[in-house]
Formats: sequence, C-alpha cells, structure tokens
Amino acid sequence: MSARRRQVAVGLARGRRLVADLARELDGARTSSGLTYAELGRAVGLSGDQVARICRGDSPNVSVIRLSTLLATVGMDLTARAFPSGPPIRDAAHVALLARLRAELSSGLAWCLEVPVVPTAPFGGGPVDRRAWDAVIEGDAWSIGVEAETRLGDLQALYRRIALKQRDGSVQFVLLLVNDTAHNRQILALDGTEIRSRFGGTTTRVLRCLRSGTSLQGNSLLVL
Repeated sequence: MSARRRQVAVGLARGRRLVADLARELDGARTSSGLTYAELGRAVGLSGDQVARICRGDSPNVSVIRLSTLLATVGMDLTARAFPSGPPIRDAAHVALLARLRAELSSGLAWCLEVPVVPTAPFGGGPVDRRAWDAVIEGDAWSIGVEAETRLGDLQALYRRIALKQRDGSVQFVLLLVNDTAHNRQILALDGTEIRSRFGGTTTRVLRCLRSGTSLQGNSLLVL
C-alpha cells in the first residue's frame, strides 16, 4: 500500500472511531436528560429514526455540525483540534520545488528532508512534537530550516507557524522557499514590506550564499 493510501486509511479509521465515541456520549446524555429519540429529533429538525441511527453509531458519515447541534441540545459542547501526526503527503510541485533548491546548494553542504523541529526524547516523558522542517541545510556549525510553500495563502498564519517552529527548534535561520508563480508573486507584492522585514535578502544574495556554502545572514525569502 502506498504512503498516501495508508494515510487516507488511517484518517478514515480515526474519523470513524471519533464518530462512534461521540455517538455513545450523545446517547448517554440523551438518556440522562430523559429525552426520547423523537423528542431530540424534533428539537433539531430530524426524525426519531435518524437520531436513533446516529446514537447507535449507524451513521458513520454524520457531519461535525450535526453532532455538535445534537450534543448542544443535550447540554454538551463539542470541541475539536487538529494536531500534526507526521509528514504530510507532498504533491509533485512541492517535491520539485525542494529538488530545485537542492540543485543550487554547494556540494559541501548537508541536506536532509523532513527533519523534526524538536527531536523525540529517547525515553518518552511527554507528548511527541511531530512538527518538521521540510528540509534542513547544514554547514560548518550552522543550520537552516527550510519551509517550502508551493501556493501562498494566509501569510499571517504562515509567519506564526514559522516563528513557533523556529522558537522551539534548533536551526539558526529559516529559509522561506516559495514557488515562482504569478499567484505567489502577487501575494508577496500585496504584503509589501512586512515579508521583507521578516525574511530579507534578495534571490541573488541567497543563492550566492547557498552556492558558496556560506550561511545566510538572517531569515530569508527565496522565490525559486
């Protein structure tokens, strides 16, 4: 089975377990509230049979919105968060972007893909931090974390993510590597001076450093 299919299967199984667990909690709260399936259904615009199927776990594709509504009706709040569980499946554009960067590096520099931001403790002792740099470039007593973006979106969210990774990790600087497309150039232009204040350096200067095997002078932007 391919890595993509394995991750899809894991996500599907986890989602079904979550729905089953929530269905049991919903049915328990319904019983404690003294509500019948029909009464609960009328409160949210569903039939008693529909509610019964959800509570029995017979509706594995029920939406989060519907579950949240039903749970709120019986006095429960549904909250959810997503956490990194490992390297995501990279598309061809992402792989190609990283390959283009690697081709520009001096042969004296080390290159490693999917490097954990925080190395896993050998004997446990807390939750595992599964965040990773897309790549890390290492030279003589310095390292650069690479964050590769094929299509830019919310730049503020990107800045926050990178800042947290840099705070918690051990790299000296961060290289924000952006695919050279019309869309990305437009997003960067709209952001104006802010991105340059966070990630300085011209493409020429960044490439000169990487080709000569010398470190960057700070967090840098490279459109490639």
